Order: sequence, then structure tokens, then C-alpha cells
Amino acid sequence: MHAVIKTGGKQYRVAANDVIEIEKLSGKVGDWVQFSDVLMVDGKIGKPTVKGASVAAEIEEQGRGDKIVIFKKRRRHNYRRKKGHRQELTTVRITEILTDGKAPSKSAAPAVWNREIGRTPTIRPVVPNGRHAESRRSGKGKADAGPKADHDHGHEAHDHGHVHESKM
Repeated sequence: MHAVIKTGGKQYRVAANDVIEIEKLSGKVGDWVQFSDVLMVDGKIGKPTVKGASVAAEIEEQGRGDKIVIFKKRRRHNYRRKKGHRQELTTVRITEILTDGKAPSKSAAPAVWNREIGRTPTIRPVVPNGRHAESRRSGKGKADAGPKADHDHGHEAHDHGHVHESKM
């Protein structure tokens, strides 16, 4: 018996005793979760989910995936940005596929994947202007340069062919 479940914005084809890595779920190792978004069970396709079907699983590991390097470059403009990312993942073992509203053999909490519960928030200090400390500008550039009164753009006075009296 196999089923297609939806969690973390992705779909997975699972069978009993399968071990899969999914987006981070809240819970500790050894906790039981139940997936109620079952899209298909043994060829029976739901509209959009199969009524009364669920999949029970046990959390085996909470971890992080491999590092992905994001590198942006614009040639001839001295623009290079390098950033890394590691996705938080949960490894679960599918224990049973349930149909007709049956309860799992062990007590299972509903699998929750959302921003409030499923993900751990990243704590960053907030500065008084409302932006995070990492996003502040360094203070260099055109934003901090005020308008020049004489519009000389920081250069000495230009001659432009006029005769000026020099101070001696």
C-alpha cells in the first residue's frame, strides 16, 4: 500500500517503513506525527484530499541539509555577493497508512508545518529605525551626501576661460 502526502509545500510518495526527509516539523526525536493531507491512496485520488485517510510517522532526526552556496556576479561592475544556506529538515519513518478514519496504533500529534509553529525563528537585534542591524547602510555613498550649495561637485573652482584675481 502506498500513498501520496503533501507537507512543506511538496508532495511525497510513501509506503510503510519508508524513511523520508521533509521540511522542518515541530517535535522531538521519537515523537509521532500524523499527516492528514493525503492526495492519493492505492490509486484512489482525492478531491483534493482523500477523506478519512492519514499517514502516521515517527520523527527519527532533526537536522540540516547540505550547504547551498548562492553566488551573484555582475561582470565588469565589481559586484560579487556570496551567501550560504542550510535548510532545516526532519527525517521521519512512515509507520502506517490509515484509511476510513482509523486511528494510528500509537498516539500521534498532527503534523504542523507553518511559520508560527513549524519553524524556529531567527532572532536578530532590531535597531531604533525599525530595520534589522544587518541591513543598515555603512554611511557611505550618495544617500549621506547633502546637496552642494555652489554645485561644484567637490572640485576646486573651475576656470572656464575667465580671468580671476589671485590672492598674493
